[in-house]
Amino acid sequence: MHSEQTEDIPTPTLTVEPQSSLFTGDSVTLRCEVNQSRDGLEFFWSKNSNTESTEAATKTVNSLKVSDGGEYRCRAQRRGLYTNYSEPVTVTIYERPKVKVSIKPDQHVFRGETVTLRCDIDGEGVTSWKYSWYKDGSDSVFSDLQEHTFSSVTESDAGKYSCYGAERGGSRTSHISDEVTLTVSDQAKTVLSVSPQKWLTEGDPGTLICEVKGSSTGWTFSWYTLTASSDSSNHYQLLSDSSRGAGGNYTVSSAALNHTGVYVCRAERGKPAYNTTYSNTQPLWVTGVSPPVSLIISPNRTQHFTSVSFSLSCEDQSNSDRWRVRRYTDKKQLEDCSSSRWGSQTGSKCTINSTRVWHTGVYWCQSESGEISHHVNITVHKAGAILESPVHPVMEGDSLTLRCLYKHSTPANPRADFYKDGSLIQSQTTEMIISTVPKSHEGFYYCKHPKRGESPKSWISVRGVSNESCCICELIYFFICSRSDIVLDKVFVCLFFSVSFRISDLCPPHTQFCTDSLSISASDSRADLQMLQDERYNS
Repeated sequence: MHSEQTEDIPTPTLTVEPQSSLFTGDSVTLRCEVNQSRDGLEFFWSKNSNTESTEAATKTVNSLKVSDGGEYRCRAQRRGLYTNYSEPVTVTIYERPKVKVSIKPDQHVFRGETVTLRCDIDGEGVTSWKYSWYKDGSDSVFSDLQEHTFSSVTESDAGKYSCYGAERGGSRTSHISDEVTLTVSDQAKTVLSVSPQKWLTEGDPGTLICEVKGSSTGWTFSWYTLTASSDSSNHYQLLSDSSRGAGGNYTVSSAALNHTGVYVCRAERGKPAYNTTYSNTQPLWVTGVSPPVSLIISPNRTQHFTSVSFSLSCEDQSNSDRWRVRRYTDKKQLEDCSSSRWGSQTGSKCTINSTRVWHTGVYWCQSESGEISHHVNITVHKAGAILESPVHPVMEGDSLTLRCLYKHSTPANPRADFYKDGSLIQSQTTEMIISTVPKSHEGFYYCKHPKRGESPKSWISVRGVSNESCCICELIYFFICSRSDIVLDKVFVCLFFSVSFRISDLCPPHTQFCTDSLSISASDSRADLQMLQDERYNS
């Protein structure tokens, strides 16, 4: 009898609209339905088995919070008779997900690059999203893909983009993302510089720095050297050790003569790869302690007038003609004398007739195998006066002579003033002589004539003398044409500790070193000096 009465007690049905899993800020409606007339019915609601509250058959919660989630039940009563509780319904409230928009390879891109916009939504409980992209605040949907790709971006694609997600098959939506700005510029350009300077001595460190103007993300770099050509175009050769790395630096930890060259760089990023233009050219000049060949200039100076001629000769120990004169000019071109219109080469000698200002440049000797001489910066001027100064660096302790030369004819009064780094150091003289040059005399020199004007500036480099060099200086002092066994014994000790140097770097050309059985010149190598040592020990 009791069982029959229980079965007659109705059980309400509890429904949820729009769904039981929602985000903060959404609204939910719970409906408690009894399969009988609602006249006189009173409804009771409970959450998580807490105290009942009396409300209508429909319970709506707006602007949901996470704390609004829980297990809900309802029942009804009329005239003291209660229904059963409904089956519980669990309502889950998640934080409304935020949207993250990313642009690859970068927000600042260049015309022609492949660019991808991506919309990522980190929303709990949602397995599938429908995406909507908007551009520049427009209400119209720009794209409905999670990833939208521009295969070849143009300036018209630039703008502010935002993304929004809606649950597929559900009612939940994400926040709308913050706007991200896509900037599209013209062709990407690389800028190449060098640190600490472009003129290095063997053993010095140096770094070439390649940067993409206005962008720094996602690039890999390649390094090239400029090759000589007979036409007006530049040709580039990829370095065998080109890093192609993410860093834009090419570092030489210990410069060698073969690091001399004119460099360019280029960057790429993305798939398919987008390449920048080649950078500006950046020369790197390495001066060796003992180059295998010497560049001889006639007349022997670095400054020359226009409409004259001068020659450049490559001289080595064997007087071979395997050397070619090469130059790099303000036109940013690398040229060989033998394959150009600016000069004519016979053997290892290059002659330039009728000089022009554009003949200004850096000149050197180079073989097919890459061996090189010292580099000389030669300038050609229309000025009324030029400075006659040494072509190669002056050794510390040597003498230095500077003269002021004049175009067309020497003035009646040839006396001029001489300046260093802008300061007057000697006035009204035909030449300036420094008998013993210290390292501190390195700097920019020029002369000034009251009527012919001021000469261009020339850099005078003073090479310091190391301890090993001093040893060979001692050799020169005691050994020149000496026949004393005591001196020779001293010489051999000196040579033993100086095997890393060549005499030709420290002695004037054609200086003779004499013994009873052997005579060598300043151009001979340390191997010849070892022969001299062996000769002494065998006697």
